[in-house]
Amino acid sequence: MSVRVIIRTVSELCVTVGTVIVLFVVYVLFWTGVKADDVMGDQIHQLQEQWSKGAVTQAPPATPANPAGTTSPTSTTTGAKPPGPYTSGKPFAIMYIPRLGFTWNKPVLEGTRTNTLKKGLGHYATTARLGQQGNFSVAGHRRTYGDPFKDFPRLRRGDAVVLTDGTTWFTYRIDKGPYKTVPTDIEVIDPVPRKSGYTHPGRYLTLTTCDPEWGHSHRLIVWAHLDSTQPVEAGKPAALRR
Repeated sequence: MSVRVIIRTVSELCVTVGTVIVLFVVYVLFWTGVKADDVMGDQIHQLQEQWSKGAVTQAPPATPANPAGTTSPTSTTTGAKPPGPYTSGKPFAIMYIPRLGFTWNKPVLEGTRTNTLKKGLGHYATTARLGQQGNFSVAGHRRTYGDPFKDFPRLRRGDAVVLTDGTTWFTYRIDKGPYKTVPTDIEVIDPVPRKSGYTHPGRYLTLTTCDPEWGHSHRLIVWAHLDSTQPVEAGKPAALRR
């Protein structure tokens, strides 16, 4: 085989490999995002359809925590039937974060398995329910699958994180973060999370995502307390009004 043939063969292989790499990057950066946006849109549509049919049980209203994290020991009402358990891999709430844009909204599903996080944000199944005593903790991808938490580092103290389960609006306010830690630091989702600044039981929210932007060697965390609740019939909470 001549040197010219060898060079031409190697060149063609390099072009082929380069094309495959470019296509893979396009797939990761663009196509998975397009598919994820469609899937997340479907999850939200499913929820809104269920809610429009009244297919959700009213939970007892939560008593909001104050900024120090303490709560009243009694609820504002009694006798309401608690909702049933969340279903693994299924959506149960929608999250809004105005700091990330007034069009930013993502479904929250039960569990943090890989396939679940491809459809939206994932609730750590061992943590508290939405609005209830304890630490309602949620994970999301920083990049790929719709990049839900791409702008996570922009979050600041005082920012609102608003969720609805179809019956109630829950407005949390961020107290600390983004805090950088390692994946093995699971205490960040404890009922009273370590290094959050909270010292007493309360109604908290923890958000987690990967760091750096295209890696997963570390985690970014923000912590928030439940600031207010209102029924959906009262309209959108102040944090979502423009």
